Amino acid sequence: MAKERISLDGLDQSKSLEQEDYKKQLKQHQLHLLNMQLELRERKNSVILVMEGPDAAGKGGAIKRVVERLDPRLVRVYSIVKPTPEEYGHHYMWRFWSKLPARGEMAIFDRSWYGRVLVERVESFCSEEEWKRAYREINEFERSLTDGGAIIIKLFLHITKDEQLDRFKRREADPYKHWKISDEDWRNRRHWSEHTEAAEDMFEKTNTELSPWTVIPANFKWYARVKTLRTVCEQVAKVLEA
Repeated sequence: MAKERISLDGLDQSKSLEQEDYKKQLKQHQLHLLNMQLELRERKNSVILVMEGPDAAGKGGAIKRVVERLDPRLVRVYSIVKPTPEEYGHHYMWRFWSKLPARGEMAIFDRSWYGRVLVERVESFCSEEEWKRAYREINEFERSLTDGGAIIIKLFLHITKDEQLDRFKRREADPYKHWKISDEDWRNRRHWSEHTEAAEDMFEKTNTELSPWTVIPANFKWYARVKTLRTVCEQVAKVLEA
């Protein structure tokens, strides 16, 4: 039986939290994750957290809440940007191998190897043959990591097109956040439907049993942050309790 295709436009974006509930749940999940971080170090399981989503979806804020109570010696955060000239000279996966966490540690990728089937596909930075082949390459890559004891958690934070516009305008108006907005963000916005289609294809091709995707409605930031932490805790606990 074929899996039902995930529709980003069909997400329920009405989910929210009151401030008191947000603070309570945030603290609870952060403590749970900290305790599990110590167990991960003893058991030598690494954690790879992949964060994807449209510009201004709140990935950075969610990542901050994941790591802010953890032992910083055991976690690294990578913001993936345009490849360097040296990286362009290699296979697109090459630049990620050196960033994978050691056993017992955690690495968080703010954008990842999935750029191959997302922005690189939409912007024609690679050929159609290359991005279609990437689904198999990525699945095999992730399978090799989970076979070695890695816990791969893949989250896609999604906001509506109207919410993105509101956030872009607020960033432009705030001198402390102006650095967060660029011409590239506005260009990507003009290809909203293409990016949506690419993301839905990605879910269909790479949502595996060992490394499934979790899509999080993110119009309300407090809800998205708590849901991110809860999902990380649940997936790590599932492996530790097995």
